Amino acid sequence: MRKVCLTLPTNRPCAETISAVGDEAAYAAGHFDAEVYLLILDSSDPDTFARHAEAARRVRETRPVTVHHLDEAAQRGFLQRVIDHAGAVKPDLVLDLMLPAGVSYGACTNRAFLIAAALGCDSVHRRDSDSRYQYLDGEPLYPVHHELTSLGLRAGEAATRVDANTLAERHAGKPVTMVGSSFVGELSVDIGEIHAIDPGIYHDIVSLWAPADWSGERKRRLVEESFKGAGSEPFTADHAVLTVVDPMRVDMCNISFHRVHEQVPLPPATDTIGSDYFLIHLVHDAALPGVLHNRNIVNFHTPERKTGQGFTGYQLRLVKFFLSMLYFNAVYARMAEAGEALLDEENRIRTRLVAGFVRDATALDTTENVKRLRSLDRSYRALGGRYAAFADLLASRTDQLLDEAQADTEDFAFLIEAWEPLVRASRAVGFPVPHRDR
Repeated sequence: MRKVCLTLPTNRPCAETISAVGDEAAYAAGHFDAEVYLLILDSSDPDTFARHAEAARRVRETRPVTVHHLDEAAQRGFLQRVIDHAGAVKPDLVLDLMLPAGVSYGACTNRAFLIAAALGCDSVHRRDSDSRYQYLDGEPLYPVHHELTSLGLRAGEAATRVDANTLAERHAGKPVTMVGSSFVGELSVDIGEIHAIDPGIYHDIVSLWAPADWSGERKRRLVEESFKGAGSEPFTADHAVLTVVDPMRVDMCNISFHRVHEQVPLPPATDTIGSDYFLIHLVHDAALPGVLHNRNIVNFHTPERKTGQGFTGYQLRLVKFFLSMLYFNAVYARMAEAGEALLDEENRIRTRLVAGFVRDATALDTTENVKRLRSLDRSYRALGGRYAAFADLLASRTDQLLDEAQADTEDFAFLIEAWEPLVRASRAVGFPVPHRDR
């Protein structure tokens, strides 16, 4: 019986989501030959954690799944044991990158990857706290249905379990490494208000994640499809395609990985939207098989990012995303050029090669990012109101933001090089360990 880890990272109230993901975990256990672990990594405040603990307790008592609900102290204890066992170089830095003080979409998922390895799971299936399931005829549509149907199989075998196959025959012997879909509902990035105020400024801002040398038309097409997921089309019937999955067609709220997450981690950058999408690009560029299905997640926006410090923090995370793209666009270009040379003879990622691409990117000239910040300053000031006030804050942090984007890239290269020993140590340490698990 295979072991699978369905994980939900959160730092906000989401007891209803915990219950719903618990139902998905129960579906997986009931419909597949799988031992299912529901892993909730919880960085919320004590009162919220207590409500989540009650939701997790109900799942534990009523569903045939194993539930681990871990606060940051429990996660830190596990990580410390793993780091010690691995004999990691710069252990304090590794711990900071795995459990930073700030919000990090990549780091929280990296923790799930290591805990999944400790649990003996070959696959990780991620959901988000600000999302819900679609329904058909009153029944929820669980993405894990498609994930466990194909994930980990050789592509040639998986071809008999999908509705369409666009893979070249030479890929038939490779494992299905990623199964995912997208979302419907709100934009994945909460910038709809900017579009409502001024569509032209919205274009100027969103286009900043494209490489600087792209033509105006390529940038326009990118803006047109960015952050919109699968739109608003209602679900009518299942459709799954075996393919090399386009990164623009899937989202990290609706994704699963087999083994590849044990070879390369996600970028651990703090306060940076999109820092958890690297593996989606890597799987695509290495031409590893995947399945794209249509059980989309329903995305919605939580209110804390709308006003006050929440607004400022969210806009900073968006700015840092644009600055990170100087480095990631360069890495993605090199990965695309390398193609299947990213894989060794066993179809594993050549980790050192990827780490080298990332490390080389740290030497890039930052002039392009200086221009990004100038463009953002103009756009935010033109939007007026709280956006103009945010532009003043942005101007006061220019040098700091430029330095952080470069340092984040350096940290990622370091973590890639440290990653596989950490995964091996996680399997050796095992789970559970002494922790506060409610």
